[in-house]
Amino acid sequence: MFTLRQLRFLVAVADHLNFSRAAELCFVTQPTLSAAIKELEASLGVTVFERTKRSVLLTPVGEEIAARARRLLVDAEDISELAKAHRNPFEGELRLGAIPTIGPYLIPHTLPAIRAALPQIKLFLREEMTESLIAGLNDGRLDLILIALPFETKGLHIAPLFEDGYQLASPPDWPAPRGVGAQALAQEEAKGQLMLLEKGHCLQRHALAAYPGKLDDELEDFAATSLPTLIAMVSEGLGITLLPDLAVKAGVAGQGAVRLTPLPDACPRQVVLAWRPGSARSQVFEKLADLLRPQ
Repeated sequence: MFTLRQLRFLVAVADHLNFSRAAELCFVTQPTLSAAIKELEASLGVTVFERTKRSVLLTPVGEEIAARARRLLVDAEDISELAKAHRNPFEGELRLGAIPTIGPYLIPHTLPAIRAALPQIKLFLREEMTESLIAGLNDGRLDLILIALPFETKGLHIAPLFEDGYQLASPPDWPAPRGVGAQALAQEEAKGQLMLLEKGHCLQRHALAAYPGKLDDELEDFAATSLPTLIAMVSEGLGITLLPDLAVKAGVAGQGAVRLTPLPDACPRQVVLAWRPGSARSQVFEKLADLLRPQ
């Protein structure tokens, strides 16, 4: 019969397709990991990996075994967490994932309150794109995630935090638009290109949804990799953009780098905290959600 240790080795190799890297991440030698994989394959009676001198590939049955192994490891971790939670759910490490357009602008501001309310929790923050965060939550790499909706979150417990609207950022030397909201946006669009984050950032889709059907989604030539880069491009007169209120309040726009115009009629994104249903530490997560909501 296979062991959890063997399954951890299997998943590590499946994730990286490299025995040396997997052994390093599992804190064992490569011969030890290779021997464990061979034992696993022997006990199952199938070949999980195809090995050559240059590559490692999962066999079709290996793909299915690896997927089920991930689920088994998550369940095993949940059993361990359940036991810990009964002893003291408000103690230990907490692995929080956050998208780059929320984490840096929300967590530092609330960290003192989190530390005061949860003094025995060690918070580890990981910034990734939404799809990667959801995958990390489902496979047990993360405990909970901080994301924005709309986004597919089927099967997750969702704790709404707040709505996050937008402001229009335009070059500081452009004439100020007259009016606010859609009227101001239309005036600025007539002057130059609308620029947003590159595809992969959910903020691009959310910003386009701020005015459904009214904004051009052909932005390939003018996409930025981060909000600071986007602001730098706007400040140089290359176009305009929409910035989330959360980031603006945190000072991302700097002093006079861009002109900001309110967009009170824009459809906001929904900032939420999400975790696996039935988590043994849901009580802690609910407390954290309360701390992240506007006071």
